[in-house]
Amino acid sequence: MIPPLLAVLLVTAAGTVSCSPRRHPLDPLSAVELTAVRSAVLASPLVPDRPISFHYVGLDEPDKADVLSYASSSSRRRPVLPRRAFVVARAGGRSHELRVDVTNTSAPSVASHAVHRGAGFPRFTTEEMAAAAGLPPSYPPFVESVRRRGLNVSDVGCGVFSMGWFGGEAGHHQAGGGRLTKMQCFVLGAATANFYARPVEGVTLVVDLDRMAVVGYRDRVVHPVPEAEGTDYRAAKVGPPFTGPVTAPGVVVQPEGSGVKIDGRVVRWANWEFHVGFDVRASTVISMASVYDGDAGTRRQVLYRGFVSEIFVPYMDPEEEWYFHVFMDAGDYGLGVSAFPLQPGADCPANAIYMDGLYANADGRPVKAENAICVFERYAGDVAWRHTEAGVPGQLITEVRPDVTLVVRTVVSAGNYDYTFDWEFKTAGSIKCVVSLSGILEMKATSYTHVNQIKEDAHGTLLAANTVGVYHDHFVTYHLDLDVDGTENSFVKNTITPMRNTGDPATGGADTPRRSYWTVRREVAETEADGQVNINSSGGPADLLFVNPSKKTSVGNEVGYRLVPAGATASSLLADDDYPQRRASYSKKQVWVTPYDKSEKWASGLYAEQSTGDDSLAAWSRRNRRIKEEDIVLWYTLGVHHLPYQEDFPVMPTVSGAFELRPSNFFERNPLIRAKPPSNANFPNCSCHI
Repeated sequence: MIPPLLAVLLVTAAGTVSCSPRRHPLDPLSAVELTAVRSAVLASPLVPDRPISFHYVGLDEPDKADVLSYASSSSRRRPVLPRRAFVVARAGGRSHELRVDVTNTSAPSVASHAVHRGAGFPRFTTEEMAAAAGLPPSYPPFVESVRRRGLNVSDVGCGVFSMGWFGGEAGHHQAGGGRLTKMQCFVLGAATANFYARPVEGVTLVVDLDRMAVVGYRDRVVHPVPEAEGTDYRAAKVGPPFTGPVTAPGVVVQPEGSGVKIDGRVVRWANWEFHVGFDVRASTVISMASVYDGDAGTRRQVLYRGFVSEIFVPYMDPEEEWYFHVFMDAGDYGLGVSAFPLQPGADCPANAIYMDGLYANADGRPVKAENAICVFERYAGDVAWRHTEAGVPGQLITEVRPDVTLVVRTVVSAGNYDYTFDWEFKTAGSIKCVVSLSGILEMKATSYTHVNQIKEDAHGTLLAANTVGVYHDHFVTYHLDLDVDGTENSFVKNTITPMRNTGDPATGGADTPRRSYWTVRREVAETEADGQVNINSSGGPADLLFVNPSKKTSVGNEVGYRLVPAGATASSLLADDDYPQRRASYSKKQVWVTPYDKSEKWASGLYAEQSTGDDSLAAWSRRNRRIKEEDIVLWYTLGVHHLPYQEDFPVMPTVSGAFELRPSNFFERNPLIRAKPPSNANFPNCSCHI
């Protein structure tokens, strides 16, 4: 279940922040522009039905060539690019797609209009989920089910769950007339805030969201509702006394002030410059990331646009109340609308600078998301590079450079789960993306109170009496439009290959006693089929590179960046013919590479809710387009098979996975070789000498 929408305001923290007098072409739509979009859609005769519900309103970004031309122009000669919005709105049981020109917000106009006639629906809005939640208490069969479980209707709340797709003709949703969803319920009340731990198992409602009416109902099985005791996570309920580990408080000290400068939504720090956007479906969007090359004396492109495209979460219980729990968190609900205010000093350190998010609600009116993004310099005690040399007679030479990084963070509370998304920029030229999972498990009520009672597959772990944490997966897919020193790039797979020393120099051997070694086999991907990689397969590539063949170092190496996975490399184990897998067939492999297409943003398709997989990353890639020396996009999926354990109850300690985009022959040498050594500041510390 998704928490209710919050109306929020912009908060700015310490750091250098200024309002840019001229908008960046990739800035998200402003409040004025969103209001103009709403006005244009409501006034358009192309959408005559009422009411109109706005499900997606986002920037219809200018053509990439125009944005790059804008960026390369001097500030005085930069052209004013058109400002357009892309809108998906529901009216009269149909999904309308509109492009609205808001270059002149006083006279907005609808530039194009189409009606979606295929499978799938746009994301749920918070308003319609709230309206659906009001239906069960007045539905007599539901009231009777609650009564016979010994519960009060006033203590039970229900949430909207996507039905998914389990067969049927593509496009049948539109022809069938109903936009259906399922609802399941939990015991609320003052006893605990953790209502996810108290499901009303066995009860499922089917709701027609267009008619806003209950059209189906089933009460299949009755299990005891788990007790509230021990499920709450709030400090006031957990303690005092607080018996957990105690750590000493710490502070971030920056004696010379913050090194971060933010102009509008453009962030400049150390050798990095990039733009921070926001989208109701993706949440944070990083664009136009470039790194300054001190040796070359110029700024060089790395990433044109990057964001979380989808989070696919299939649960592993095939029973009636659970088989359809196969969520597309971005496409079903939206990540941006679930980016709630970050907590200063906890979610983000004291030196963080906060930025807002902005999106349209179901009525089309603008809503600000307070403290949706934080930007901070991280001092973690890590080392950027070092060496101690004891081989010089009479000397002990030590050179160390501390590793300070810049983090852009968003936390998305997608119902029961909390995802922390970090974009970490390193002075060595790397971009590290980290996904951290916390929050609350989806739990199933059961009659079991001890594992000794379980005689069949429980589809999860018994966490407490009457409580099973269901097995599930998390697949987080990133859209990464890499432009490594330019737009024409290639994808290279370097595979480590074991070799036998033949003793013959003509075949690469040597006349020595050595019997074996390994070398690297280099393969340049020609088409999309070559760009699909399961990094867990035996004998797979050791390095995955994105290179610019037209740019070379002084010794002739192609400049590039390589993908470095750092944990969370699971891929889907569902059968290829299973319906959830058909919708998210891209989850079988972690790496996909496609040619750039502005319309291909969402791995699950534009209409992910009840989609059939016909408009998805895997479907696009079946065209097997050329990717060699083209403008290409990397799609990378972090995957986690989640087997719940008792430590995950009642709230889950954070688990993280990551990947890094690391320069590889991009610079002529270590770009930090001329980094200034740290000053010998006399910071207080304690030492223990033996």
